[in-house]
Amino acid sequence: MIENTYAAKAAFYLQTLCEVKPNRRTGSAGNSEATEFFATIVGGFGYDMDTRPFDCLDYIAGPSTLNSGESDFQVYTSPYSCGCSITGELVAVSSLEDLESSQCQGKILLMYGTIGDEQLMPKNFVFYNPEHHQQLIALIEKKGPAAIITATKRNPEMVGALYPFPLIVDGDFNIPIAYCTDLEGGRILERSDSPFECVIQSQRLNSSASNIIARKNLGAPSKIVVTAHIDSYEDSPGASDNASGTVVLMLLAEMFKTSQGEQGLEIAAFNGEDHYSAGGQMDYLERYGNEFSKIQVVINVDDVGYIRGRSAYSTYDLPFGLSKKVHETFDGFEDLVEGEPWFNGDHMIFVQNGVPAIAFTAELMPELMASITHTMADTPENIDPRKLVEVARVLERLILQL
Repeated sequence: MIENTYAAKAAFYLQTLCEVKPNRRTGSAGNSEATEFFATIVGGFGYDMDTRPFDCLDYIAGPSTLNSGESDFQVYTSPYSCGCSITGELVAVSSLEDLESSQCQGKILLMYGTIGDEQLMPKNFVFYNPEHHQQLIALIEKKGPAAIITATKRNPEMVGALYPFPLIVDGDFNIPIAYCTDLEGGRILERSDSPFECVIQSQRLNSSASNIIARKNLGAPSKIVVTAHIDSYEDSPGASDNASGTVVLMLLAEMFKTSQGEQGLEIAAFNGEDHYSAGGQMDYLERYGNEFSKIQVVINVDDVGYIRGRSAYSTYDLPFGLSKKVHETFDGFEDLVEGEPWFNGDHMIFVQNGVPAIAFTAELMPELMASITHTMADTPENIDPRKLVEVARVLERLILQL
């Protein structure tokens, strides 16, 4: 009976998180509504709550237009772009070498082909920022185009099912930018000898957001930290990514509401995994980084509960004794399988600082990424609430064992 009650709560929590308006993008009104909902539910279980805000950037984007003569092209405003209205020459580049030799200052720059294969990391992103991404951003800024149009293909491993995807999502990048499909890029290229008019409607907004940190046994010499990110990608309902993980935290908080153990427990809803600045993660490092030596293990939950397949876990730098206990505990759950490590989640800010970690996700994550993640299709219908209860039970068992 109690499992049915938890499943009903999971369904309600999931639906509520996915229905906030406009969405759970960090700094948006919907994001604030979601964090307040989480804080109300979890705070009601008697935890010590930290909901202090941090500064971040939000934006308002209108439609963008690109035309040449009587030809109109379908382009989309890149998140956090500056606005512009420009008429002038278009310069097209398909590689770094093309860009290096181009004369595009003050002009409209079309980036297509291999130069747009990978979404570029934000210029000031500290956790993962490949050198070739940094070099490309620096070269674009040096060349000084008046506006940029990027034509992108499908790349589910990096951006999920989003097509086309914005090449640059960065509030620190100050050149107006829009994006389109690779097919539309081909149409634009055919008119490259003609003048173009480009209008990008976008406005940046100073805002704030909050991590929600629920803690029990504050004076304990060590603690277990369980995390999930509560924000979602731009206009996606974000049921799998990551209302699902957030719901697991809410269920787990209730399961441990009367716990009197000597171990410290911290349940952390991070706010910024899908935001260009990772503001919530940076804020957590600033406030709690001096406590990393107290953390026995971090458990991150992201994209769980998919209606197809099982849940999967992966481990990161676990000491032998802890690894043995983890595997012994998890072997008792038929719907849980050990999967491949993945390195683009919130557990990595801990792993990079020497903290052992475990990450939970869907066994069929590649399928999720290719068809649902980061799109409007990421709705509660794709999530089985009973699987969220199962993951919470797995975590409950492990925490009790530790």
